[in-house]
Amino acid sequence: MSCLEVCCADLQSVRAAKEGGAHRVELCQALGLDGLTPSAGMIAKAVGMDIPVQILIRPREGDFVYDKDEVECMLSDIRHARRLGAKGVVIGALKADGSIDEETVRLLVEEAEGLSITFHRAFDVCAHPLEALEQIISLGCHRLLTSGQAPAAEQGIPLLKKLVEQAAGRISIMPGAGVNPLNARRILAETGTYEIHGSLRKGGHTDPELVRAVIDSFS
Repeated sequence: MSCLEVCCADLQSVRAAKEGGAHRVELCQALGLDGLTPSAGMIAKAVGMDIPVQILIRPREGDFVYDKDEVECMLSDIRHARRLGAKGVVIGALKADGSIDEETVRLLVEEAEGLSITFHRAFDVCAHPLEALEQIISLGCHRLLTSGQAPAAEQGIPLLKKLVEQAAGRISIMPGAGVNPLNARRILAETGTYEIHGSLRKGGHTDPELVRAVIDSFS
């Protein structure tokens, strides 16, 4: 069975995602900055809405190369997310050369033990995607959110398909970026994956009708 995760940057969108039948949400804030870690209050309210919540762990905008203080901040945010009842976290870190920062990701994964762990779209700017996939798998992540290193997932179908084939069930590849009711079925069918991710917004917030339409398109 296919699964829809909705990216939500406000509580209105979380409510809309649930109303539309989404299977879970990725909670963040500041989508205009490609998403940042939400506040503790926002996490607590979202978790209380009775839908599985994944928390984006990203302390600032810009690149994904983090210093020691930023790593400590992310570790603390994972602890807070767990305490507040989140089901999972969404993480990622790179080195300056575009490779996976294995040391940092390992620390984040260890802190998140017992939670669902997604490696986020830092992957889409990494230098060697097929090599990076193996590193992400070996580090213990359960899911990879990616557009296939393209501006939108529909354009990234060729790489997404390669990733699914290479992963061979060891990790879930979850296409995201530009997902809508008109292309979700095609993306799932042509890549061979079973999870998909989108914000599905109208007027600045997630629209329950768009959520429902995506689910209907692949049901």
